[in-house]
Amino acid sequence: MSVSLSGFLAGVCSFALLSGANAQETFGVDTIAISSKPSYSPYAGRNMPTRPLWGDTHLHTALSLDARAAGVILTHDDAYRFAKGEEVTSSHGMPLRIGQPLDWLVITDHSDAMGAMNEVIAGNANLLTDPTVRDWHNKLKQPDQVVETAIEIVEAFTEGNIPEILLSRSFQREIWDEVLETAEAHNEPGSFSAIIGFEWTSTPGGNNLHRNVLFRDDADVAGRILPLTVAESLDPLDLYQWMETYEATTGGQMLAIAHNGNLSNGIMFPVETLEFGDPMTAEYIEARAKWEPLYEFTQIKGDGEAHPYLSPNDEFADYETWDRSNLGPVVKEDGMLQYEYAREALKNGLLLEEKFGVNPYKFGANGATDSHTGLTTAEENNFFGKLTTTEPHKERMSTDIAHFDTVSWPGWYQTASGYTGVWATENTRASIFDAMMRKETYATTGPRITVRFFGGYDFVESDAASRLPANEGYAKGVPMGGDLAVAPEGKAPTFLVGALRDSYSGNLDRIQIIKGWLNADGTTAEIVYDVVCAGRAIVDYKCDGAVGNTVDVANASWTNSIGSPELITVWSDPDFDPALRSVYYARVIEIPTPRWTAYEAKYFEVEAPAESPMITQERAYTSPIWYAPG
Repeated sequence: MSVSLSGFLAGVCSFALLSGANAQETFGVDTIAISSKPSYSPYAGRNMPTRPLWGDTHLHTALSLDARAAGVILTHDDAYRFAKGEEVTSSHGMPLRIGQPLDWLVITDHSDAMGAMNEVIAGNANLLTDPTVRDWHNKLKQPDQVVETAIEIVEAFTEGNIPEILLSRSFQREIWDEVLETAEAHNEPGSFSAIIGFEWTSTPGGNNLHRNVLFRDDADVAGRILPLTVAESLDPLDLYQWMETYEATTGGQMLAIAHNGNLSNGIMFPVETLEFGDPMTAEYIEARAKWEPLYEFTQIKGDGEAHPYLSPNDEFADYETWDRSNLGPVVKEDGMLQYEYAREALKNGLLLEEKFGVNPYKFGANGATDSHTGLTTAEENNFFGKLTTTEPHKERMSTDIAHFDTVSWPGWYQTASGYTGVWATENTRASIFDAMMRKETYATTGPRITVRFFGGYDFVESDAASRLPANEGYAKGVPMGGDLAVAPEGKAPTFLVGALRDSYSGNLDRIQIIKGWLNADGTTAEIVYDVVCAGRAIVDYKCDGAVGNTVDVANASWTNSIGSPELITVWSDPDFDPALRSVYYARVIEIPTPRWTAYEAKYFEVEAPAESPMITQERAYTSPIWYAPG
């Protein structure tokens, strides 16, 4: 069912209550108790989140080797100020401001030679004694060689050919202390959280195994170590051990977020053979389950939820698909895809749990930019690209982001994505980290869609009309990121799911629930259910017809005359088998709106490349809810 605007949406706060915290005494949130006779004020004693806190877990500044080589000059201070809503100037001299300020930010500069490229470009006499560094310095002074040299530098690091002179521990300490000092200066508990982090950039043979590492801690604890580099190890197991050591020796806490499995050429989500050819082990499964509570579903280098080859019956699976190669010249093969996408990993996690007793891919949904400009821009009409070389200009849609002998990524290929919504009890580092560990997060491709997802066995249709649906959610079930109890005899899981549009973006087309499961014969399967559609009935689990399209591409505009501002429903799994492991998550789809390429063509009065999409349907992905038989 859908609810009228005068009913459910009369107050945004009432929908926000649908969010809630995990009803477990873990990660700083007490069990939520719903009184049978509450105070006259329904908000008294409330200990649940009341709104999503928006942020980006993946941003690079001039301290990242590749970003600085490509021309970025923005600092951590610039990045924080921009995220907070201040107007800044891009590396190419363009003034800009984020459409809506963020609530939190993680700057994740590459740990290898962090800050060193500033010195290389400046011509540090000591560094230039190394012939490779001197060659880089000379090339980077030539505008027509910047992109090629940046790629050369990235390739050198991914192959482990790092000039020793750039790996000075004393220099690393100096830069890390500056990172921590700036984060502390911008951290404002209750208002803005500057979460400390870095990127560990393992890329064996050009295959992406990158992880963003986030600290729960303040600088006094995070400063007791230096970030791990790939000069020390390319193996995720060594990263997990390093994180274990950090927690054991400091009392602090960390988590890691993998990203861009679509560029791993089949090694991001191993099932039988690990990343470097060894057999799958219980040690790996347990460590990955412990340290990686989230996975990055979407970012500038493509959407990682699903692939049409793997999900041919999903009409929305082919969204911003990057599947040409790895982070190098190795062309993609179809057999690699099953080990690269989030949906397939969620299903394969059920298989591994059946075999090993632990699910290594029991992750929540996370969205980020991976911008290398210092600018966390994910808005279609305010997109400043992957690198400074792809900031807005007349030729950027046809200018390659990067290219190799056999593969290229043209500018229009970039995706204006994404952000993470976190349902934390307060805007602090610790609270946001705890919500991430509980997987009370969701990813969007940019819009600030409000979405929540509860699962249980006793939801009924009237719960979707409640003015305080979170009360029903917590009384009857678990929120996203949670686990369903063993099914009572004769009952199937029911889900309470709802979404509100971003007031600056398009209306909503539909909400879907994606289910994956493990069959008795060890095979996995999936199905996509449309569970509520704007203005249409559902026939055979699908919306009866398309929502329509109001986009005027030439003028980069649209009207919100179709779709719905909000959708909410209660849905029961019609095909539930209590003997089978399963996983459920919600996907919210907007109506069609102009893609960033349409805004670009209009602003610069140019024609986009013929193969470039000009219309998009933005979306949100919730963290899943899991079921396991008793």
